[in-house]
Amino acid sequence: MEAPQNPAGAFVAEEGYGPQRRDEFISIIERAPSVLRETATGLAGDQLDARYRNWSIRQIVHHLSDSHVHAYTRFKFALVEDCPTIKPYDETAWAATIDSRIGDIQFPLALLEGLHARWVQVLRSMTSEQFDRSFFHPEHNRAIRLSESLSSYAWHCRHHTAQIRWIRDQRGW
Repeated sequence: MEAPQNPAGAFVAEEGYGPQRRDEFISIIERAPSVLRETATGLAGDQLDARYRNWSIRQIVHHLSDSHVHAYTRFKFALVEDCPTIKPYDETAWAATIDSRIGDIQFPLALLEGLHARWVQVLRSMTSEQFDRSFFHPEHNRAIRLSESLSSYAWHCRHHTAQIRWIRDQRGW
């Protein structure tokens, strides 16, 4: 059976949501490292090299930490600068680096735990007006509001964890 493109559902950008929905997104980001760790627990060796479409489970775990480091810095830049232009990165190239292909997943999992704790601290301290701030994404050629980015990264957490869960379910792990 071919892996679905979006096992957690397609991303739909949400704008104009209120504080309750924002808190839901922040809670997803807060829980994401423990949910990911639980999903990856018990996998080793060849299991971590099992592929979901183009990336192995190991690469997915490394990708999440790489991507969310970028997300955190984008939020911080947008909070202290007026619509800063962010530096895009080639996630496929990053996933192809040796550490992402063969590295221990305990390190990106630990990074995510600390990073998400810090990011959630920032998110919970932000005002509604601050969620209206934005950064300019040159690949999309538009400004992205932090409220939209928050909904995107909450989905991103669920999306990649669902990929790992799908592999586990398909293989009976």
